Amino acid sequence: MDDNFDDYFMDDHRHIEQEPAERRETPQEREDREIAEATIERRHNTVRMMLIGAIIAMLLFLGWWVWSRYYHPYEQGQYKGWVIHIASQGSLFKTFEGEMLAIAYADDSIVRRDTIHFTIENDTIARDAMRWNADGRRLVIDYSRYKGVIPWRGASPLVVTGITMDSDRVERLEPQPVPTTETE
Repeated sequence: MDDNFDDYFMDDHRHIEQEPAERRETPQEREDREIAEATIERRHNTVRMMLIGAIIAMLLFLGWWVWSRYYHPYEQGQYKGWVIHIASQGSLFKTFEGEMLAIAYADDSIVRRDTIHFTIENDTIARDAMRWNADGRRLVIDYSRYKGVIPWRGASPLVVTGITMDSDRVERLEPQPVPTTETE
C-alpha cells in the first residue's frame, strides 16, 4: 500500500510546519556570541562606573568643603586686651561665649580698640579667663578663626585655644579720671 495518499479523516499534514531539528552552534559562533554578550554588558558597566565615579567625586568635594569650612582654621593668631564678659551659653552644647576689648598699637600715639567676640570650648581656659577678668588684668588670647560655625563649637567663628596674662605691661582696666579744663 502506498502512503502517498490523502487521508480525509486526518489533518492535512501539508499545512503543518515541521520544527527544524535543534541546531548546534560551532565553537566560532559560540565565541562570537559570548563576545557580543560581554560587549553589551561592558557598556552597561561603563555607564555604571561613570555614575559611581561621579558620585565619589561629589562626595570627596563635599567632604573637602566641609573640612575646609568647619574644621580647618584659616587664621590663627593672638589678641591683647581686656575681657569684658564671659558667659556659658547653649541649651544642648554648652560653650563659653565672650567679648574682649582688644587693642592694637599702630603707632606710638595711635591706639585702635576693637570689640572681639569669641568662643571658649575648654572649661579650664574659661575658668582662667573669668578669674583674670575679675582682676581686670590685660590678657593675651590665642585663637583659631574658622569660616563657618558649628553648634558644638559655639556661636562665634573665633575659637580661643589658649589664654595668658599679658606680661608686657601689667595694666588694669580701671576707670580713668576725666581731665578737666580749667578756665582762667
